Amino acid sequence: MPKHLILVAGNIGSGKTSLTERIGQRLGWHTAYESVADNPYLPNFYKDMKSWSFHLQVYFLGHRARQHLQMAQDPRSTIIDRSIYEDAYIFCRALNHLGNLNELDYQTYLNVFNLLIPTLPVPSMLVYLRCPVDVLMARIHQRARDIESSISADYLALLESYYDEWMLTFDACPVLTIKTDDLDFVHKKRHMDIVIKRISEKLSGKEEVVFN
Repeated sequence: MPKHLILVAGNIGSGKTSLTERIGQRLGWHTAYESVADNPYLPNFYKDMKSWSFHLQVYFLGHRARQHLQMAQDPRSTIIDRSIYEDAYIFCRALNHLGNLNELDYQTYLNVFNLLIPTLPVPSMLVYLRCPVDVLMARIHQRARDIESSISADYLALLESYYDEWMLTFDACPVLTIKTDDLDFVHKKRHMDIVIKRISEKLSGKEEVVFN
């Protein structure tokens, strides 16, 4: 098979990590995930978001750019849990909207982001996982991570609106949109088979498919 670089995007709880893990296992692809456990800014960010939002987002930008380059240069096909684009178009935008990232820092971040993005290899495809907010909330409560304890339905709905707007204009690579509220990648092999089939079809040049 030719080398592919796949990015998995989607709201919190949409299934990005589960999908990335299982595609890596099934297809033998190299996988990569966002830096959380070793992120030096996260503890301070959650204590004081207004003081640390810019630092955190710059750290994420550098981490994701390095990760994107490393995965693109790997001879194996690769899949990344969360894309570099989402920080700018979704999470930085939300931090600015909620008053945790001031306008000067937000524009400075965007200037650096816009200079960096054209230098990165173009991905083969972006897989966008879409899921209703009520299902996302149920999944977040079920997995009970301390870091996600303050996430509200209103915040997820805000992110969802930004994802929808971003998808209307994103044209860096082909996009496959998958509705994940009725899909169980972890426990149902046939659901994973469906997703892999759709990804293969999209990579082969067939039309975009949105499915349940």
